[in-house]
Amino acid sequence: MNRLELALQQISEVRAYSTRVLDEADPADWFRQPTEGVTHLAWQVGHMAMAQYRLALVQVRGPQADDERLIPTSYVTIFGRGSVPVADATQYPTPQQLRAVFDAVHEQVLAEAPTFDDALLDEPPHHPHPLFNTRFGALLWCARHEMVHVGQIGLLKRLFGAAATW
Repeated sequence: MNRLELALQQISEVRAYSTRVLDEADPADWFRQPTEGVTHLAWQVGHMAMAQYRLALVQVRGPQADDERLIPTSYVTIFGRGSVPVADATQYPTPQQLRAVFDAVHEQVLAEAPTFDDALLDEPPHHPHPLFNTRFGALLWCARHEMVHVGQIGLLKRLFGAAATW
């Protein structure tokens, strides 16, 4: 297994777990917050979609003209660093729309990443980042980042009375 295959395996394994956690989530809980402004499932899903797009695609291959068909540009504002989740569901895409983008970004990563040249992975990412300094590092951080956020979803579910997902 080469390093690109290893990174994609990690991304896929974490996504499989994220999908299980989300599939078991009560749809009524998507915009529920334990305390106003903390977080909710909808924000977490939108954030994970936006982050996977930026980490596994933009940081490695750069932005593409047709990326808007994959993920709305508004996701950076709504779900990016510094955004504050609000309980008002009308401020967000629906859970179905969020899942569709979440899934579409992942499918695009799995389609494009196997074509990345190994030498490209040693180059600096398209945008500086404090947690990695190569494009390969961006791919590795992609899986780690999602695991952090699916853990937050798991905590939310537990706070709302659901059993842990294994």
